[in-house]
Amino acid sequence: MGIAVEFNPDLALREFGTKGRGLEECLPEKLEVGKFYSFLKKGQRVYWFSDDVDWSEGEVPLLETKGSQQLSRPLAGVKILEATHFLMDGEVWTRGKYEVKSVFDAGNSKINFEAYRRIP
Repeated sequence: MGIAVEFNPDLALREFGTKGRGLEECLPEKLEVGKFYSFLKKGQRVYWFSDDVDWSEGEVPLLETKGSQQLSRPLAGVKILEATHFLMDGEVWTRGKYEVKSVFDAGNSKINFEAYRRIP
C-alpha cells in the first residue's frame, strides 16, 4: 500500500460555473491582478511555494481543465500561498489560496511559460 500524492506544476481549475462543481473548484468569473482567490482540488496535491521577493519566483500557470488532463494554455500566472490536505466524506482533498500575479490575453500567441518557468 502506498500514499497517493500528485505533484502539480500548475493550478488547473474548471470553467466558471461548471455544473456539479463548487465555486472554489472553478476559475473566478473575472481574474484580476493582485486579487486573492481560494481553490479546492480532489486528491492530495503538492504545489511549488517560494518566498522570493522577485515577482516571477514561485509563479505557476493557472489553467482551465475540462478533466482527464485536457488543459488550456495558461490564462494567468499565480502564486500559491497555502495548500492544506483534509478529509471530506472519506476522501482526501486539497484546498488553498492563490494570488493572481499576471493575466494573459487569450487572443495573444505570446508564450508566457516554458514548462513551469515564467517567461517575462
